[in-house]
Amino acid sequence: MQMSENAVIINSADNVAVMLHDVPKGTDIFGIATIDDIPRGHKMTMRAITTNQDIIKYGYPIGHATIDIAPGRHVHTHNLRTNLHGLLEYDYCPEPVAVLPRKQGTFPGYVRSDGLVGIRNEIWIINTVGCVNKIAERIVNQAERRNNGRVDGIYTFVHPWGCSQLGDDHGFTQTILKNMVNHPNAAGVLVLGLGCENNNIPEFQQALGEWDENRVKFLNAQDVDDEVNVGVALVEELIQYAEKFTRQDVCISNLVIGLKCGGSDGFSGITANPLVGQLSDDIIAYGGTSILTEVPEMFGAETILMNRCKNIAAFDKTVKLINDFKGYFIKHDQEIYENPSPGNKDGGISTLEDKSLGCTQKGGTSQVVDVLDYGETVRKRGLNLLQGPGNDIVAVTNLMAAGAHMVLFTTGRGTPLGAPIPTVKISSNSQLAHHKPTWIDFNAGTLLEGKDMDSLSQKFFNYIIAVASGEIQTQNEINDYREISIFKDGVIL
Repeated sequence: MQMSENAVIINSADNVAVMLHDVPKGTDIFGIATIDDIPRGHKMTMRAITTNQDIIKYGYPIGHATIDIAPGRHVHTHNLRTNLHGLLEYDYCPEPVAVLPRKQGTFPGYVRSDGLVGIRNEIWIINTVGCVNKIAERIVNQAERRNNGRVDGIYTFVHPWGCSQLGDDHGFTQTILKNMVNHPNAAGVLVLGLGCENNNIPEFQQALGEWDENRVKFLNAQDVDDEVNVGVALVEELIQYAEKFTRQDVCISNLVIGLKCGGSDGFSGITANPLVGQLSDDIIAYGGTSILTEVPEMFGAETILMNRCKNIAAFDKTVKLINDFKGYFIKHDQEIYENPSPGNKDGGISTLEDKSLGCTQKGGTSQVVDVLDYGETVRKRGLNLLQGPGNDIVAVTNLMAAGAHMVLFTTGRGTPLGAPIPTVKISSNSQLAHHKPTWIDFNAGTLLEGKDMDSLSQKFFNYIIAVASGEIQTQNEINDYREISIFKDGVIL
C-alpha cells in the first residue's frame, strides 16, 4: 500500500488511487495533477486507460472503462461498468493458505445444559406469528419490571410472518425461529403463539424437535383468559431457571462470530474490512469460527474464496452458492451486477466487484471449511460461507440463526441496526465514528491516520473478548436496537 497526504494506492498493480478527502482540481496525487474535483473515498486514474480496459483496484478488476480516461480523471459510475455477467464455470485452483500457529485462551461464558456456550444470559420471547407481536411486547415490559438485573435482559423480536405462508417461506420462518429458540445467548425462551396460524405451536414443536422443558415454555394466547399475566408468570419461571447460570472460563475456540458490512464507502476495503479479516483469522487460530454471508457481495471476488477452499467438496459447494444466487436474480429478471446502493455509490464504490473485493476481506486469509444453506447452523470450526442476501436485517438475522454469538458489522456510512445478539459496529473512517458515537463501537479509520494494523488489531481483539465476556455492551445493546427479518421468496395466501 502506498499512501500520501491526499490519497492511497492499495495494490501496486492498481491503475487508480483512492482519495483520502475531497480533492480539488489541480491537486498533486503521486505526481499527477487531478483534472476533476474528486470526492473523498472516490477513485482517480493513475495512468491512461482506454475504452474497455479493466480498472484495477485491490489488484483485481472492478469493471472496465466505458470511454478513454486520461490520468488524473475521476473514475466512477459515469465512466466505469461492471464485468459481471451470468452463470460461470469454475476450476478448483487451490492456493497455499498460511495457517497461523494454534493459540490458547479463555473468556468467561455461560455453559448451557446441552454443552453450548452463550455470551449473554437473556430471556427471549419468540413469536410463532406476527399477530402476537404486541402481546409479546406487553409481557416484556411487565416482566422487565420484576427482573432487577437477575438476567441480562428480556427481549422479543417482532416479525410479520408465521401465517399464510407456503412452501419454502413457511419452512424458512420455522427454521430461523427454531434456531433462535436454540441459541445459547438465550438462557430461557418463551414461545408465544396465537393458535390459528400456519406456524401454530404444535406445528412449530414438530420443527423444533426435542427441547428442555425447564428452558423452553409455550403459550397459545387464544387458550387463556389473560395472556399477558400468564406470559409474565412463565417468564418468571424462566428467570429463576436462568439465574442458575454463572460465567465460567471457557476456551475461545467456542466463540462464533458473524461477519457483515453495510453502508460501505471507499475506505471499507482499506480499513474496517481488513481489520475484521485479521480478527477472523485470530479467532480461527484459537480454534473458533467465523461466518461470512452476503452472497451477492461475493460476486467478482468469488474465485478468491474458491481457491481458499479446504477441499473439492467445499469448492463445489461454493460454486453452487454463487451460481444459485445468480440464478435467483435471473429467475426474477433482476440481474443486479451494478452496485444497487445509492449510499455505497455516494461513498465511492462504483460496481459490485468494487464492493465485493472489499467485502470479502472480512473473511481474512483462512481456509473455507464449509458452506451453509440459509437457516443451517455451523458444523465445522473455521471460516464458513453462508447462503443469504446482503440486506442488512436479513443478513444479521441469518448470522445469528447460524450460531453466531455476535456480529461484526463494518460500515462507512453508519446505521443503528442491531441483531438480537451483540452487533459490533466498526467504522471505516474517523469522521463517522466522531459523528455517530451512539452507533459506532470501534473506529478502524485510525488506520488512515498513522495507526498500524498490528497494534489496532490487538486492541480490537481485546475489545471483542471484552464484549464476549460481558464487560462491554455494544451500542445496539445499550440502545435496545434488536431486529430480525426472515428471507421470503414466495407467495402469501
